[in-house]
Amino acid sequence: MLNATALLSETEQFVQDYFAKNIEPKYVFHDFEHTVQTVAASRIIGEGFNLSEHEMTILVLATWFHDTGYAQGPEQHEERSCQFAKAFLEDKISHDDLNAIFSCIRATKVPQKPQTLLDRIICDADLSHLGMETYWDRNGKLRQEFVLTRDLIMSEQEWLDFELDFMLKHDYHTEIARELFNKRKVKHIKNLIKLRKRLNPDKAMTQEELELLDDRGKKTDISKLLQESENELRMARFGRGVETMYRTTYRTHTNLSSMADSKANLMLSVNAIVISILVSNLLPKLHENPKLILPSLLLTATCLGSMIFATLSTRPKVTEGKVTREAIKEKKANLLFFGNFHDMALEEFQWGVNEMLKDPEFLYSSMSRDLYFLGIVLAKKYRYLSICYNLFMYGLITSVIAFSLTFAL
Repeated sequence: MLNATALLSETEQFVQDYFAKNIEPKYVFHDFEHTVQTVAASRIIGEGFNLSEHEMTILVLATWFHDTGYAQGPEQHEERSCQFAKAFLEDKISHDDLNAIFSCIRATKVPQKPQTLLDRIICDADLSHLGMETYWDRNGKLRQEFVLTRDLIMSEQEWLDFELDFMLKHDYHTEIARELFNKRKVKHIKNLIKLRKRLNPDKAMTQEELELLDDRGKKTDISKLLQESENELRMARFGRGVETMYRTTYRTHTNLSSMADSKANLMLSVNAIVISILVSNLLPKLHENPKLILPSLLLTATCLGSMIFATLSTRPKVTEGKVTREAIKEKKANLLFFGNFHDMALEEFQWGVNEMLKDPEFLYSSMSRDLYFLGIVLAKKYRYLSICYNLFMYGLITSVIAFSLTFAL
């Protein structure tokens, strides 16, 4: 065999160029990125088994070539990948090594049936994305590839059923892969179950799935998994209910405050017009008709009183504007209202917000406290407005009666 490092470098460049020239862009899942990821996973799993340099070279060479057959489509692509590997490697490695590479490539065919350790490693690497953070991105690309290359269009429910069935039937072939990927894979299964339940709350796990897991001695685990998923779904619904409650209450408070300000503005405008009429028309005539002095004073007092209470209802009040770290640590601070932080340094405010976001209890208590004080402010607004409207109504009635008596006598 040629120098392993040089051969692997040459192979990588060849496969990269091959994908760029021969694999159509519609293969958005089985692309060069997938091959690179699979090679990386093969190396990691192989290192866990302390493979020799020779074994690692065979494994990585097979991984580079395992999807090159997609140049002519997905059907029987493993066999075509073997032929491409043979054409490139035949004069560079021994016959036995070439057969080992063929075995690895053929083992990746689903359903996977690996025979050797290297077969098991490449099979686990090929599906390593099932237990990685990139799962959802790769999952979306696989669905897209099915549409582009096979005209296979599935509804959301059909896709979730398909993916969940595949995930539950799949099991990694090596203990190292299980240690590396199983924990996150279980999280993905939980999320798939939750997504399916949201689409169809009445649909439970199929009997075939439960029996399959029971055959592998995992019935208890999946029952626990389902229970955990149901609990998480209930908590998610509870969380959404809480968010809806706060959002609705905040919106109601905001609308009520806006209505109060509009009512106050209306009273200010009306009374300002009345006073302007009094000043321009009645006051110049008071010396000619002294009887109008009393009703004019009543009407003026009514307008001024109404304007005072309308102004009080809209008068802003700015508080100290600074919250201490001690108050934040004791969860007594409310950083959701500008009046409490307008005089704080930016760094202090950011630290306080981060502390609040870390603790849901602190966050919800801050929102509850904010709603409480919003309610206090609204109560004061509407109390002043009530006085304003009562004063205007009864004062106007009294003034009209006074004017009527004046003109009647």
